[in-house]
Amino acid sequence: MLQRVADSETMFTDPSLLHLLEATSDTELDALPFGVIKMDKAGIVVAYNLFESAAAGISPDRVIGFHCFTVVAPCTNNYMVASRFEDELELDVAMDYVFTLRMRGTPVRLRLLKSADVAHMYMLVTWQ
Repeated sequence: MLQRVADSETMFTDPSLLHLLEATSDTELDALPFGVIKMDKAGIVVAYNLFESAAAGISPDRVIGFHCFTVVAPCTNNYMVASRFEDELELDVAMDYVFTLRMRGTPVRLRLLKSADVAHMYMLVTWQ
């Protein structure tokens, strides 16, 4: 599915990435060169790829089934991230961000993806 994209940055910014991710298995998500947190529309984590697990130092079994913004990454439970997923029907935005939970301030680049016509929401992470 995602092999058509040449490099990590091109893939991370691909305008069709939301639909590509939705058609990608959890095993294929593990092969991606950036973090993927896949959530249902209620914010419950349903997939957490190996890249994100290694970068954050948190195993998938500790986050799958838990609410992303209140349990897994409460440092994103704010108007810049969580509220956007809640308030916006369509969402495709990239931003520089700083993770602060369980670590000192860690700069990352986030891409938030959501659409009414797909079942899941995605928070993608590149670690800077």
